[in-house]
Amino acid sequence: MHRIIALMLLVALPAPVEAEMYNGYETPAYTVEKTDGAVEIRSYPALIAAEVTVTGSREAAINAGFRLLAGYIFGGNESSAKVAMTAPVTQASEKIAMTTPVTQTGADQGWTVRFMMPAIYTLDTLPKPKDARIRFVTTDPVRMVVLRFSGLPRTAALERRTEELRAWAKANGLTPEGAPQFMFYDPPFRLPWNRRNEVSFIIR
Repeated sequence: MHRIIALMLLVALPAPVEAEMYNGYETPAYTVEKTDGAVEIRSYPALIAAEVTVTGSREAAINAGFRLLAGYIFGGNESSAKVAMTAPVTQASEKIAMTTPVTQTGADQGWTVRFMMPAIYTLDTLPKPKDARIRFVTTDPVRMVVLRFSGLPRTAALERRTEELRAWAKANGLTPEGAPQFMFYDPPFRLPWNRRNEVSFIIR
């Protein structure tokens, strides 16, 4: 009798959710509501991310932010623990407080660079960063419209794809909110035509 009850309970338990993967890297799981060519409407759950905000040009900011966050996951934390690399690396612009003196154009614009943390971690179990510039956030569940493309994610290409996505959203009765978010899935040595890049907007 006890064995039958145990088997019934085992059957009733939900199957463990396996992380989504991209070329060996864990990626956030999401559901796709609609696909139209290279555009998708996706729903993402709440996620834990490590992020840092840096100023300067977009290219300089993504490189600086990546180095800071990579240092953390490769052992630059109080536990000297390694945290698995995930994909994508995300980048979005935000206005931050103006400081003086202003020494370069665009000093009032910050770029937030994020690594999503592996799903096995909680805010309580993540190693504490040594660098105070790195912070953890729990993102809200969001609905996003996303345009996927290959090639080198240079600023001109990102701007062009952003306008393409805005036009698609408008034609489909959607209103993008806030600044675009850029998502980069591949290391620098990946051949351009094999790269996965995305630009996205939050929608309601």
